[in-house]
Amino acid sequence: MKKVFGTLAMLSAMLIISQNATLLAAVSIGGTVTDKSTGEPLIGATVMLQGTKLGAKSNKSGFYSIQNVSVGEYTLIVRYLGYKQFSQKVSVKNTKDQRINILLDPDVISMEGIEVIAEREVERREITISKVNVPVAQIKDIRIGGESDLFRSLQFLPGVLTSSQISSGLYVRGGSPDQNLVLLDGATVYNPSHLFGFYSTFNTNAIKDVEFLKGGFDAEYGGRMSSVLNVTQKDGNRKEMCGDINIGLISTQGGIEVPFFNGSIFLSGRRTYLDLMMPVFKLLTDAPLPDFYFYDINGKVTQNLGDNDKVSISSFWSNDVLDFSGFSTDMLMEVGNKLLAGKWTHIYSNNLFSNVVLNYSKYINSFRGGQTDYNFILNNSIEDITAKAHFEWLLGEDAALKWGAEASKINFNFLMNFTGDTTETVQGDDGQINLFMADWNYSVFGQAKFNIIDYLSFQGGLRTYFFYLNNNFKFDPRLALRYMLTGNVALKGAWGIYHQSLRIAGIPNFNIVDAWLPSDTSVNVSKSTHYILSVETKPTDGIDINFDIYYKDMRDVGELNQMAMAFNLGGTEKVTDVLFIGNAYSYGAEVFVQKTTGRLTGWLGYGFGRIYSTFDSINQGNTFHPKYDRTHDFKAVIQYKIHPKWETGGTFSYQTGQPYTGATSRGDVLLPGHLWGASKTVMSDLYGLRLPNSHQLNIYLAYNFDMFGKDARAVLDVYNVYNRRDILMRIYNTRQSFTTVEDVLLLPIIPSLSLEIKF
Repeated sequence: MKKVFGTLAMLSAMLIISQNATLLAAVSIGGTVTDKSTGEPLIGATVMLQGTKLGAKSNKSGFYSIQNVSVGEYTLIVRYLGYKQFSQKVSVKNTKDQRINILLDPDVISMEGIEVIAEREVERREITISKVNVPVAQIKDIRIGGESDLFRSLQFLPGVLTSSQISSGLYVRGGSPDQNLVLLDGATVYNPSHLFGFYSTFNTNAIKDVEFLKGGFDAEYGGRMSSVLNVTQKDGNRKEMCGDINIGLISTQGGIEVPFFNGSIFLSGRRTYLDLMMPVFKLLTDAPLPDFYFYDINGKVTQNLGDNDKVSISSFWSNDVLDFSGFSTDMLMEVGNKLLAGKWTHIYSNNLFSNVVLNYSKYINSFRGGQTDYNFILNNSIEDITAKAHFEWLLGEDAALKWGAEASKINFNFLMNFTGDTTETVQGDDGQINLFMADWNYSVFGQAKFNIIDYLSFQGGLRTYFFYLNNNFKFDPRLALRYMLTGNVALKGAWGIYHQSLRIAGIPNFNIVDAWLPSDTSVNVSKSTHYILSVETKPTDGIDINFDIYYKDMRDVGELNQMAMAFNLGGTEKVTDVLFIGNAYSYGAEVFVQKTTGRLTGWLGYGFGRIYSTFDSINQGNTFHPKYDRTHDFKAVIQYKIHPKWETGGTFSYQTGQPYTGATSRGDVLLPGHLWGASKTVMSDLYGLRLPNSHQLNIYLAYNFDMFGKDARAVLDVYNVYNRRDILMRIYNTRQSFTTVEDVLLLPIIPSLSLEIKF
């Protein structure tokens, strides 16, 4: 493996040295695109040379590069949603590359889009399958209980399901939440949900860009087998100090941005205050109530070290605490994330870039409690130290190379003690599971993308892994094609293999016992194979329509062995003592219509999908539909600007009811010689029944105004407008002679009011 890394490093150095010599005749125009008022880099801005097919989009650092520019006079055009169009005359007189940095002016009153044919030429060179870019402005207006939430917004995309309406976990095209790679500024986040999963841990006021890949992602991303969520935090205002504060009924959040030398500092935080109001609640009732709160803090320091180097240090902390004492029971639950990441971006020339990331990430879940003479404890954590380097080399307008390497050390710690005595933790005791494992994961990847002919593009890549704990090499080939049927219609196809060594032992409805475990020698590394066919069209500017058909095969996936958790007999030393291992597959079709410009914005989505799971030790080996299987899934997100001061919108979802395991009959078991006994329910097949269909409407109304010379915004949102309370779980009461069905219902209608102030 060291030889592989050494060879890769040597290749990178040779390419860096030789690329200027080999491409002397290739003139390029490159630079950065930034917000003129704040200095914040803009991601995804379209940069074009008018009257040609030459153009590019700015990357995650705001850098763009236009290749193969001939000698001549041009007009450089730059467009970005929400900003005024930029144009500049450019003269190319020799073979010397040009660096042009662009400052865009915000255009807050623009509500209508302009058709730009040349932008479609730029998009032809990209091969991205099942990719969704959701504008952050739209995410901020999708609210629940006064809170905007990233994961809640993604749940309104077709093909993205949840275990219930109160869960923020994402089940993407049949994959479980642990199969999603979640990145924050290039660093992995392991638990992106607050306690009980109602909110995700990402503060939307701290987010600049969201990229979501539902499948078929390229070799640049690895270690997960379903999807990629790539979140970029704000850099901060480089021009002047500014900030914002948002006061809601559940929490308050605020942020501040400060110029700092040749860069900026950004800091944002959020905290709930239900625990602070608990003394008032306790005056209204004698029943014991839990104290609960959570907070999250985002920070980022960014510096430009000249024109070609940019460094940043990103940090993220979150913590949830639930403390309950009553009914002779004490309980304390804590869930937390810690993340620290450093990133160095270097521009060797207008066509060669690199990113180096070093990050530390840790997730902790602790659950302890007990009574007078009995105590229990359940702790688990995952600690990740990762170093990675990625390179991108643009070989003109028709070809590009990417390559890189990653190395991670991951520590796993899982402790469960239900012996009643938590002072002793001895491996192998009855009622106790104590696992500690350390794993090293190495991977290298290479990828080539080129245009075969004018309207046909090909992308091929290979990612190679070595999993130390599992002592196994894995190879992940990835292929993608794109063919432009017309100027507005593209046909795409993708195939790829994806391996994953990590997995969660958890229960779908609750993330209390979610524990990350590796693939040791007792279990194979999980594997999925993606097959995707997609048709994308842009019938008019500002409207995109996507049709996707997919099939996903998943091997060696895990399901929690709840009997082992509840009645462990001791001697637990391997992953298969905690998990059942089986296979699954899913297939489906999706339609997604998105409008991003004009007064009316939002999207409509419909998904048809089926999921099948088979485990030898579950359901007698018979295939079943898991809890998160939903056959039909319709979602709508609508936002409308009534006036510069007023806007409104809402979300609606309608889904097939979830599968559940119910009772089909009941019998009384009598003791010999007695007239009494016990009632016994006969259960259906595992997840053999379905709950009623689910549907819900949420709306909001926002008013923008001036408060003491500062921009302010008041938002009224109503969750579950017509009070449709879905069923979380179904319970059978057999205490009486007639069995009664008792449903545990989800949240009723909840109106909320929040105030946002910018300074």
